[in-house]
Amino acid sequence: MSDSSSNLPVIPITRPTIDEETIAGVCEVLRSGWITTGPNARKFEAELSTLFGGRPVRVFNSGTATLEVALRLAGVGPGDEVITTPLSWVATSNVALTVGARPVFVDIDPVTRNIDLAAVEAAITPATKAILPVDLAGLPVDRDKLYDIANRHGLRVIEDAAQSMGSTWKGRLIGSFGDLVSFSFHPNKNLTSIEGGCLVMTEEGDAKLAEQYRLQGVVRSGVDGMDVEIAGGKFNLTDVAARVGLGQLPHLDEFTRIRRELVREYFKLLDCPEVHALGLGLPVADFEQSNWHMFQVVLPETANSPTRAQVMEKMSSEGVSTGVHYPAIHLFTLYRAAGWKDGDFPHAELAGRKILTLPLFPTMTPAEVERVVSTLIRVLKSFQ
Repeated sequence: MSDSSSNLPVIPITRPTIDEETIAGVCEVLRSGWITTGPNARKFEAELSTLFGGRPVRVFNSGTATLEVALRLAGVGPGDEVITTPLSWVATSNVALTVGARPVFVDIDPVTRNIDLAAVEAAITPATKAILPVDLAGLPVDRDKLYDIANRHGLRVIEDAAQSMGSTWKGRLIGSFGDLVSFSFHPNKNLTSIEGGCLVMTEEGDAKLAEQYRLQGVVRSGVDGMDVEIAGGKFNLTDVAARVGLGQLPHLDEFTRIRRELVREYFKLLDCPEVHALGLGLPVADFEQSNWHMFQVVLPETANSPTRAQVMEKMSSEGVSTGVHYPAIHLFTLYRAAGWKDGDFPHAELAGRKILTLPLFPTMTPAEVERVVSTLIRVLKSFQ
């Protein structure tokens, strides 16, 4: 596909990397006749458990399902409050509503763009049951401070690690420690199973309960015994999807390495006086812990600055795709109806208006990074 104005190939915002061996493996699953949850899903769980140091892991059909089940495992329900960030995919807070709880937002740290842990403690009330932080773009929330707060107040932690597969905290893989850790395997993630996710737990008892929540609350016994003890959902992962995930796992470290190299190119080109003069905000330059799920900049906001939509439209006309991750959740109609309003969280609102995701994926080339950056600079200058 080419851009009509320049005849250069369009640079997508992301592109999954699926090798031929995985494609052939999917064909084998299709031919096997067993395409729903089965041996490949169980193998995927076993390999993920090994990756996370032997912790219990269950796979699901989405990262949203894993968050919902994690909240249920933590005993979160009607009357409870869950502290979370307003800068995330809306599923992060929607799942609290789904279990009957109330999401309580606190602003982000403008530097990391993750939840401001200094503001979390002030938001805790007698109704608070859990903290639900997000590793935005793969940059880990400070796990030491997070768990210090949770432990001192007797709160559960549900880590929304949807974007941080392969990220680390002080040398420890995200998911290999902590309370309940939820990952997404959506196609735009660093590891995909087409759609899907997994929940990492600490106890086998929780894993068994997660299985019940995953499939209608069903418990089987003997040859023909069946009982239903709780109201579950329909959240199981197919073997077709699991086979894609199994094919991705061996490449996770390499995907992370390549992403970090590409981000170094971004910084080399963007961290300079010319760009600083444009007022462009760059992310934290963490090349050790972040998996660089996304590379995001914050556009300038002055009287003469273009809107994000204007920048996106101009870049698209030059064959460079961009994205928005994310609008501020509390300003959606659903959450305004619950009392949230403009001005509640200034840092998240600025990011919600001005954050821009640039292309980043393992098959991207340094030349494409240079093209993205030159296009962005040219577009920003065109509005001066």
